[in-house]
Amino acid sequence: MSSKLSTFICQNCGSETSQYFGRCLNCNSWNSIVEEIKSKRSKYQDIKNNKKSIPFNEISSKKISRFTSGFREFDRVLGGGIVPGSVVLLGGEPGIGKSTIVLQSAGKISLNEKVLYITAEESLEQVKIRWERLNQNSIDLQIFAETNLSIIIEEIKRVNPSFAIIDSIQAIHNHEMQSSPGSVSQVRECSSELQNLAKDNNIALLIIGHVTKDGALAGPKTLEHLVDTVINFEGDNISSHRLLRSIKNRFGSTFEIGIFEMLEEGLREIKNPSSIFTNKENISGVTTTITNEGTRPLAVDIQALVNKSFYSNPRRTTTGISINRLHQILAVIEKHVGIKLSEFDCYVATGGGFEINDPSSDLGVAISILSSLKNIPPLANSSFIGELGLSGQVRKSNNLRTKIEEAVRIGIKNIVVPKLEEGLNNNFHNLINIKEISNIKEAVDYSLSK
Repeated sequence: MSSKLSTFICQNCGSETSQYFGRCLNCNSWNSIVEEIKSKRSKYQDIKNNKKSIPFNEISSKKISRFTSGFREFDRVLGGGIVPGSVVLLGGEPGIGKSTIVLQSAGKISLNEKVLYITAEESLEQVKIRWERLNQNSIDLQIFAETNLSIIIEEIKRVNPSFAIIDSIQAIHNHEMQSSPGSVSQVRECSSELQNLAKDNNIALLIIGHVTKDGALAGPKTLEHLVDTVINFEGDNISSHRLLRSIKNRFGSTFEIGIFEMLEEGLREIKNPSSIFTNKENISGVTTTITNEGTRPLAVDIQALVNKSFYSNPRRTTTGISINRLHQILAVIEKHVGIKLSEFDCYVATGGGFEINDPSSDLGVAISILSSLKNIPPLANSSFIGELGLSGQVRKSNNLRTKIEEAVRIGIKNIVVPKLEEGLNNNFHNLINIKEISNIKEAVDYSLSK
């Protein structure tokens, strides 16, 4: 019989203490510590003595061959497909479409693999209503409605599927623990047992998790360390587009993205995502840059509005890029282009609000700001790539070849880039006009000359 102990756990960060505090000593949040009673060990975590170490070269590659999720965009984010025995954590805002994409994927996977969909938040009839709306087909898809962890584990062992889905982990509870479903202890312990089951039986497991008010995955950070892949499903209630973004991936690159569109009949993959974030119009204050998200190059418009300020402190506002990067770019412009911007309000936004973390977009931001200030459209049908150094130089960009290839693919005729490696320019001869520059002054003279 397992012994039990009492502990105090912060429901915000998951840190544990031996006594109650009004304020968490780790994350400084107030009134988030709750007393929980949990078992020292679970019955599924018994030591198994039948396992032995084996030579590395005896591992069969057939056991780790991936299978498709049914969506090319989903497979891209996962690193090429679903790895048997892997555990994937999928998070997102309520109503963003987590259950929709998982149910669509389950139907596609079941055409070739055995799939078990465990719904802990909805009844079987409610899932059937969504299934009919999505108009999906299946061959070997089973659905099980249950919240008790022990019963769920027995059902997974009985069915022995290739792919199992938990929707969602916050609704599942371990009856050996006295804490309520959704608490840090329950989420952590239930996830741990499900992870052990998946690894021991080589079952690919996808767990849907809730997010907190600030957009982080609910539960302690140890939950993210426990799984193999962490994916966020992002979007808003206004736009129909959804981004599937990889935050952690043991089997592929991180920060990879997949792009979908939410329609009445479910989610549809976007085959040409650059078309979403760009507009071919040549107007002042708008430039196009090529950014890398994971291994994927994307063309994104950068819009700037510079206007005379009527305040003692001019306004600086950004959407899609860091405000600190904007301040740095404005300082470089003032210092090395000789244009005073301290008397102007400056607003910068990316096309569709797409968040850009690639510093190679600095040049595009600078040119769009100066284009708006001078009210001169930049060089027509062009793209700007380069990181701005504090001394005004344009620094080399990572994955420059793939970015130029993306510019050629979408029909851009001119591209402004840092100095290229020897011979790279010749590879794109007659495909695109490449202008190599070394500093921001050269870029401005070339891009904004009438």
